[in-house]
Amino acid sequence: MTMKKDSIVLYSALGRGHLVSMVELGKFILSHHPSLSINILFLTPPPNQDTPTSPTAFTCAATAKYINAVTAALPSITFHRIPQISLPTVLPPLALNFELCRATTHHLRRIINSISLSSNLKAVVLDFMNHSAARVTHTLQIPTYFYYTSGASTLAILLHQIILHENYTKSIKDLNMHLLIPGLPKIHTDDFPDTVQDRTSEAYKVFTEIAMCMRDSDGLIVNTSEAMEGRAIKAFDEGLMEGTTPPVFCIGPLISSAPCRGDDDGCLSWLDSQPSQSVVFLSFGSMGRFSRTQLREIAIGLEKSGQRFLWVVRSEFEDGDSGEPTSLEELLPEGFLERTKGTGMVVRDWAPQAAILSHDSVGGFVTHCGWNSVLESVCEGVPMVAWPLYAEQKLNKVILVEEMKVGVAVKGDKDGLVSSTELCDRVKELMDSDRGKEIRQNIFKMKISATEAVGEGGSSIIALNRLVELWKEH
Repeated sequence: MTMKKDSIVLYSALGRGHLVSMVELGKFILSHHPSLSINILFLTPPPNQDTPTSPTAFTCAATAKYINAVTAALPSITFHRIPQISLPTVLPPLALNFELCRATTHHLRRIINSISLSSNLKAVVLDFMNHSAARVTHTLQIPTYFYYTSGASTLAILLHQIILHENYTKSIKDLNMHLLIPGLPKIHTDDFPDTVQDRTSEAYKVFTEIAMCMRDSDGLIVNTSEAMEGRAIKAFDEGLMEGTTPPVFCIGPLISSAPCRGDDDGCLSWLDSQPSQSVVFLSFGSMGRFSRTQLREIAIGLEKSGQRFLWVVRSEFEDGDSGEPTSLEELLPEGFLERTKGTGMVVRDWAPQAAILSHDSVGGFVTHCGWNSVLESVCEGVPMVAWPLYAEQKLNKVILVEEMKVGVAVKGDKDGLVSSTELCDRVKELMDSDRGKEIRQNIFKMKISATEAVGEGGSSIIALNRLVELWKEH
């Protein structure tokens, strides 16, 4: 009689970034504990929902291709698609994920029961956006862990939201105060994500629920390392966080090896011809789109700075635009492309970010502070100009500037517009000042330590081994 293998279920949230992130976690677990088998569950958008059209979006065909490639390379990973369902209304991405997860719990229960019959199911790891699935796993009495794809510091702030909820009757937007959370720099309530600023909003209720579910789970896995967030991790380990938290396992940095398109619009060959560490790279994630006014300010700022640049331009769709994308000549100041063609390169919509950040010519990164971008930048030792746009990015900005000391931050006006002068000054500060040199030294040291964390005997391997021991005891 064949022995059943010990298995783990990883349940990904909707979207390319979340699925790739879960796959990276699965790969990392298997590379150090090959006796386990990994089951990755993923959601599918309903047929009536708009699918993003950017090259980084995961269409069904692209998802299938990606999954086939992973399965061929790693037979110990099995994928399970949560069957597609229809929803009566079209929802924005965040609400869509929460609703799909809630509406498909019967499918989840069936798939988990089937995995339990064929293997020794030791634990379920939920993407933190799939918190409602914890009701199923708790009913089935399966140890439940959460994978938090941002850093330990923002995890501490998310869990602290429960304390704010219990201690105040005002919305976060009306508190106007600094918070002192162990292991973190001072955090102002204005830097909390927009989604949780209003106590009466649906999003606030959902994120408070997420925090409560995470606090009641068996453990939290975080994509970070002691090299990056040592003080916050120590505060968790020493039980200094207010309110009880489960064990926290910092297993990172795990960088998404997202599928890369063959063409790169000539970015990499252009970089080959530039001096070492001379180019500022500007990229703001697949959802980072700017008005024409802001794009013009960026262009003027870059030109004034005199620095070499590689800029990925994504514009908002504006009233009056035809179905055709607006040309760069129309979006940017007259003559800008011609005047800067010797020192700058502008590409539309997409560029191979990881390959660009690893290029020797790149010396600075203007980023929206998405955590994956921060991790990629740290792992390549590229200092940052922080320009947060949405989600937890304002918090990430505070951490990377005040705590990690690997970047400078832009300041916008009351409407969020960043002036050409502000961008010019921050880029010059990063690339050409004593503070910039200090930041460069900081991130270079952090790069070495972050690499060591995921190497043999590193802090992330120790955390992973501790976690797997716990799973095996169940």
